[in-house]
Amino acid sequence: MEVTVEAIKALRDQTGAGIMDCKRALEQANGGLDEALSILREKGAATVAKKASRATDEGLVESYIHSGKRMGAMVEVNCETDFVARTPEFKELAHDIAMQVVAMAPLYVDSSDVPEEENHNPQETCLLQQTFIRDDAKTVQDLVNEAVAKLGENVRVRRFARFSIGE
Repeated sequence: MEVTVEAIKALRDQTGAGIMDCKRALEQANGGLDEALSILREKGAATVAKKASRATDEGLVESYIHSGKRMGAMVEVNCETDFVARTPEFKELAHDIAMQVVAMAPLYVDSSDVPEEENHNPQETCLLQQTFIRDDAKTVQDLVNEAVAKLGENVRVRRFARFSIGE
């Protein structure tokens, strides 16, 4: 089946993947957009696993203050190079994570941070396991994984702090 430029553009707009990756995924899926999307997700998961061991010594600290100025958060999101840390996509990721911290009040970054004696539901208390506030079909970890696939570098949420008046 012939893959159209419009289909490639639509898939690229949805995923941010490269043109040739979109074309190959559409060819493999016989032009099916949903199937091509899942093929690209699988490829992204493989990319994440491959880059997970790389050092993340660069990044940025992002803050978010909720309207009314009664709640706020600061998050440290790390990546491999300062070049990626300055990209709009990375800054948007850090901002979205800071908003997530304000909205959902997690206690830990990941379930591996939870002390053994505590019995918490990871979907509620661990940032990376929480449902993303802007898209309930994905978790915050899915958001980070998409950034890894898109940016081509390992990305890690290192720490966060949440502030609220009266807490």
